[in-house]
Amino acid sequence: MDNFYREINQPDDQIDLAKAALYIAEEEYPDLETDEYLNALDVMADEVEERLPAERYPLRIIQSLNQYLYDDLGYIGNTDDYYDPRNSFLNEVMDRRIGIPITLSLIYLEVARRLDFPMVGINMPGHFLIRPNFEEAGIFVDAFNRGEILFEQDCEARLAQIYGHPVRRQPSFTASVSSRQLLARMLRNLKLIYLNRSDLPKAQAAVERLLLLFPDAPTELRDRGLIYYQLGYWSKAVQDLDLYLAMLPNAEDAPAIRRLLEQLSRGT
Repeated sequence: MDNFYREINQPDDQIDLAKAALYIAEEEYPDLETDEYLNALDVMADEVEERLPAERYPLRIIQSLNQYLYDDLGYIGNTDDYYDPRNSFLNEVMDRRIGIPITLSLIYLEVARRLDFPMVGINMPGHFLIRPNFEEAGIFVDAFNRGEILFEQDCEARLAQIYGHPVRRQPSFTASVSSRQLLARMLRNLKLIYLNRSDLPKAQAAVERLLLLFPDAPTELRDRGLIYYQLGYWSKAVQDLDLYLAMLPNAEDAPAIRRLLEQLSRGT
C-alpha cells in the first residue's frame, strides 16, 4: 500500500495511472515486477509510433491504435466472465489481453499518452469510455468494443442497451474524470466483486485504498465499518459508522446503521 500512497499523494495531473494501477495489483501479486509492465507499455507505444502517418489527425491515430491493440495484439473485452477479478488488475489484463472497459481504457490511455496524444476517461454509468482531450472533440472511444468510435447520440444508445430502457443522457454522463476518480472506479469494481464473493479481507483492502484517494468519502467509511463489523472488529466498526452518520445523518440507510450501532453498544 505504501507504493500506491506515494503515487497518489501528489497533484492529480502528475499521478502515473499505470504505476498506480500496478500498485493496486501488488495487493494480489506481491512479487509483481512493475517496471516490466511499464516497459511493455513503452514498447507498445513505440510500435504504434512506427505505424502513424505523417499527418497525425486524431482519427488516424485512433485507427492506428485500434489496429495495433485489437487486430495485432488481440485485446478483447471479457464478455464471458466479466466479474473475474483478474479483469481489474492491469498486469493480468496485459498478460491475458482481456479485460473490462476501465482496464482496457487504461491501457489505451497510457499508450496514447506516450504518443503525445492525450486522452481522458469518461465515467459513463455502466460503461467506461475515453475521448481525445481537446475542446469539442465530439467523439468517444469504446476500448471494450475494439476501439469503436461513438458520437454523443451513440452514447445515449449504449446507455439504453446497458439498462434495457431509454436513458436520457445527462452532461455528467460524458464528463471527463480525474486520475483519482478513474482509480476509484477500478477499486469500487474490485470491492463489489470481493463483497459478492464474501472475501471480506480483500474487500477491505480495496476500501482502504479508496479512502487513501478520498479520505472523507462517506459511503466508503460506511462500507469499511460494515466490513469491520463482519470481521469482528467492533470498535473500529463503531468509529466508521458513527462518522458516516455524522456526515450523512439523513441517508436512506441511516436508520439501519443506527440499529446496528445500538446492537454493538449492547455487545450483541
